[in-house]
Amino acid sequence: MTEIDKQDERIGFIFGGEIPDVTEESLATYLTYLKEHIELPCELTGIEDFDWEEYYVIGPGDQKEYEKLKKTKPSYTDKYDMLSLATEVDEWVGILVNLKRVSDKKKFTLPLAELKATDEKLKNYQLLDDYSVWFVNNR
Repeated sequence: MTEIDKQDERIGFIFGGEIPDVTEESLATYLTYLKEHIELPCELTGIEDFDWEEYYVIGPGDQKEYEKLKKTKPSYTDKYDMLSLATEVDEWVGILVNLKRVSDKKKFTLPLAELKATDEKLKNYQLLDDYSVWFVNNR
């Protein structure tokens, strides 16, 4: 069985078999599952640059301005402690997560699909990776 097949099997299990498209109902089901299985504390970081960073990371944005903005905005390069999963879901952004940046304790709420656990050896890493893959591929 390939890794993709194993992942599909894990995701299908959450829904009782078939993997559904992303809807508010399927997101609510996934949220319930994650709340029951995520282990805290959980340290997270970005999977890739956040929307606001694209202009600076791959575009013509000024690097000094980028570094200044990173002090007040969340960056994909930051590390965060997960505080909690949000209670509501949104079909366009998915499940939201409440975070505290490790470096300065600033709090943010970000889409969970844009984040990954920093420790690949922990169960949370696979749980969050499965969620991100499902959310991105089934919208």
